[in-house]
Amino acid sequence: MPYKLQTAEFLTAAVNARGYPPPGPREVAFAGRSNVGKSSLINKITNRKKLVRVSNRPGRTQQINFFSINGDELRLVDLPGYGFAKVPKAVRASWRKMIEGYLTGRDTLAVVVVILDIRRQPSDEDLMLLDWLNALGQNTTVVITKADKLSKNQANSRLAKLRPLLIPYDLDPIVFSAKTGQGVDQVWQRIAG
Repeated sequence: MPYKLQTAEFLTAAVNARGYPPPGPREVAFAGRSNVGKSSLINKITNRKKLVRVSNRPGRTQQINFFSINGDELRLVDLPGYGFAKVPKAVRASWRKMIEGYLTGRDTLAVVVVILDIRRQPSDEDLMLLDWLNALGQNTTVVITKADKLSKNQANSRLAKLRPLLIPYDLDPIVFSAKTGQGVDQVWQRIAG
């Protein structure tokens, strides 16, 4: 049965634990490279066109953004994207520290959704993140975005190449499209269960 979404609201933004909302319901964090479709994914699953700001310029999310679902029954957490070369090294380093601090220090964190682009090979940073989450024993799921950008045959070919990379983590990816809605119910099944 699909998750019954009623409300989705911005809660707060923070750069460190002092700015996080008080611990409450379980949290689901979304992590991925800049320009992987993270904002579009969150907007699509919450059925809100502008809950999360979507930008054509990668690297726009520079804080950890918290969203309250169904009157704070659940929280979605949008982490800054990683791997964007045009951001100064010092800023990238601060983002990494911010993301690692959240992922290791938040007791209410229940699931990390790692987002990959179906058209691209996972980067070293993607695989490092998966390795690190696996070592932490963190509940993780993978969503492969932008499925509508390829034909069905091309998508199947790409999935055949991506799936073996996820075997060490025992992860079965969800294929997703913000344009068509493919995968929305599967994402809710994984994160709201």
